[in-house]
Amino acid sequence: MTRKFRFNRMLAAATGACMVLAATGCATPPDANDPDAVAEWEETNDPLEPMNRAIFDFNMALDEVLLKPLAKGYRFIFPQYVRDRIHDVLQNAGEPINFFNAVLQADSDRAATALGRLMLNSTFGLAGLYDLADYEFDIPVTDEDFGQTMATWGINDGPYLMLPLLGPSSVRDGLGRGADVLMNPLSWYFRNTDREWIGYTMMGVEGIDIRERNLETLDEIERTSLDFYAAIRSLYRQRRADLIANGVVTESNPFLE
Repeated sequence: MTRKFRFNRMLAAATGACMVLAATGCATPPDANDPDAVAEWEETNDPLEPMNRAIFDFNMALDEVLLKPLAKGYRFIFPQYVRDRIHDVLQNAGEPINFFNAVLQADSDRAATALGRLMLNSTFGLAGLYDLADYEFDIPVTDEDFGQTMATWGINDGPYLMLPLLGPSSVRDGLGRGADVLMNPLSWYFRNTDREWIGYTMMGVEGIDIRERNLETLDEIERTSLDFYAAIRSLYRQRRADLIANGVVTESNPFLE
């Protein structure tokens, strides 16, 4: 089976799955005579909530027995300086995605920033080991992804969607995740040189990095929330709205990476 055929089949399957989810997400809203219920339904946009909560419970159980212990072990083994260097490398590897999506959004300023950061950090920053652009030149990362790109094109996010392992998302942003992987030059290189394991390793390390950086924050949110699922849903939506508007993410939001 050729790589091109596998690619086309994977893309078709992902698109079909998202279409099915979108269709099943079009649940009937509450009675229009109950304005409070309608307002809550529109705010949460979570017609798949029973399924989402089941997946959330699965993710939390997996986090408790695997991801959280790995994050704590990662923090114990590696000092802050080493963890920062790993984070910078992973962040630099994502700059092509930031660049391509900024171009698709016709945002020349953010495209130039992403390209400049990539060139500077990949050379003088020693392949991204040191975020020279941010630390020395005050050029912070501009997070862009295909979900944001579709939002700027006027595509609605669709129902809220909790993904196994990957966490909170939406139909639009879930499809955007797949598109980002497919457009990433590193992904193409790894696939065409039989080095897919490098990409999978980077994804795993990135997940541990994000979890480690938010250990205390998520613990505090869980401790103080009456409904942890609803709190995560709300924070995720705030994060996405902030990114689409090119705003500033507050330190109280755990979805910083």
